Amino acid sequence: MGAAVLTVLTVPADAQAAAVACGGGVSTGRVAVNGCISAQRGSLGRFPTRDVTAYIKARNTGRKGLNVSYEAFFRVVDGGHWEKVGSGRAYVRAGESVGPVEVGSTTRVCGPVKVEVRVHARADGAAWSGWSPASTKQCQT
Repeated sequence: MGAAVLTVLTVPADAQAAAVACGGGVSTGRVAVNGCISAQRGSLGRFPTRDVTAYIKARNTGRKGLNVSYEAFFRVVDGGHWEKVGSGRAYVRAGESVGPVEVGSTTRVCGPVKVEVRVHARADGAAWSGWSPASTKQCQT
């Protein structure tokens, strides 16, 4: 399967919530991590915008709970550079999952471009995981 496969989830926060798509998994220590993305419509005056939000899902496969630190970055795929949009920390109990948890967001004027987020995480005592990417067309209907 891998990072190219996306799973669509819905965020139960409210009726206006955007769909969340998650990319392939990576791991660090006993924690499996997925990066996720959503792009919700908005406007800035007469200009259409998208609120692009990065999320993380984390699953503890071990027998002890642990703290997980994470970071998310954003970019426009064609020629963009990576910008940090947020970071955080969560406690994940043994054998349980958290997420998708919002890590950060950015608002962009709409354009016909593909945007991407990537997240990585570190469990207490472990190294940073590899990157888990997720992407979407910024202004698809």
